[in-house]
Amino acid sequence: MIAISQRGTDMPSSPIRKLAAYADIAKKEGVKVYHLNIGQPDIETPPIMMEAVRNANLKVLEYTDSAGITSFRKKLAAYYNTKGILVDYTDILITIGGSEGILFAFMACLDAGDEIIVTEPFYANYIGFAIAAGIKIVPITSSIDNGFALPPIELFKEKITEKTKGIFICNPNNPTGYVYSEYELLQIRDLIKEKNLYLFSDEAYTEFSYEGKVKSTLSLEGVEENVIMIDTFSKKYSACGARIGALVTKNKKVIDTVMKFSQARLSPPTLEQIAAEAALGLPINYFEETSIEYKKRRDVLIGRLTKMKGVKCPTPSGAFYAMAQLPVHDTDKFCKWLLTSFRKNNATIMLAPASGFYTTPGLGKNEIRLAYVLNVDAINLAMDCLEEALSVYPDRII
Repeated sequence: MIAISQRGTDMPSSPIRKLAAYADIAKKEGVKVYHLNIGQPDIETPPIMMEAVRNANLKVLEYTDSAGITSFRKKLAAYYNTKGILVDYTDILITIGGSEGILFAFMACLDAGDEIIVTEPFYANYIGFAIAAGIKIVPITSSIDNGFALPPIELFKEKITEKTKGIFICNPNNPTGYVYSEYELLQIRDLIKEKNLYLFSDEAYTEFSYEGKVKSTLSLEGVEENVIMIDTFSKKYSACGARIGALVTKNKKVIDTVMKFSQARLSPPTLEQIAAEAALGLPINYFEETSIEYKKRRDVLIGRLTKMKGVKCPTPSGAFYAMAQLPVHDTDKFCKWLLTSFRKNNATIMLAPASGFYTTPGLGKNEIRLAYVLNVDAINLAMDCLEEALSVYPDRII
């Protein structure tokens, strides 16, 4: 039989989506499945985005500039400026979701075999991007016991080798919901400055922070040439299907290099850029309202989880995810069992087993990630399912 690539063999299945086939079977049998496995909010996409596409009045759906529509980039720069991120539109390249931005950053800044340091657990798809770029992720493990705070900076220093070219953070964090403090960010800044490393920063969830504002890495002084920030419209505006993101950096050499990759894929999608540009015209309090709603959902979720016997779940400070430790031996098996064998009032819950958010073997086996993207009533019903499931699961830890 003809072989597939080693890259394809190494590419892991998504822990977020790999159980989808079991969920589909359950749904065909008439079972209600509460999806807390994936960051797909049920909040309505702003109508202004849909209206912009309907009113586009385009006779030809043309390519845009490879960097993205200029008026869109200028409005995005103005949006960042209101947040204290002082960039020009020429510092911004529009990408096909944050995913492409991360991949382009890796391809532009790193060579095959280079290493980046990432705190785990981390967003599972980073593994796929690293494999595609031919680079290696070197993990440093954070702990549920202190809410997944930044591990001691000395651990980062111990991991740095001649192959280390960067540090990657996500703030607010997916999957933990942890928000790095200014002190933690300054520690990272000092390290990348000392070692002359890149700092790749996924800032998809900056508008959803419940105990204070998030400091962007682009506002760190003295490392302007080192920082590459990735943003996305998917989560901010509940527009996951639009696949519009941005790569932002003050490093002109990186911009010029990423532009080559952008030209190779021709352009970002036109209609989605039109929708995203329209979103930047929303009133300034838009995020206040959505943030209040997510905080309400968070409080309900955490309140229910912490009352369940044997469950540990620190309160996340941002994004819309929580990591919980369950009284089971293997959450991969448990999450599959929920979809195939457990029902409460003809309903069940879909969760993301956490092992896929770690690269260190054996970690995350008793943890899950939950996305509190459903309304409060649905979250309560989902927690009813989880609570009963934990009480009857055959392989539970007594």
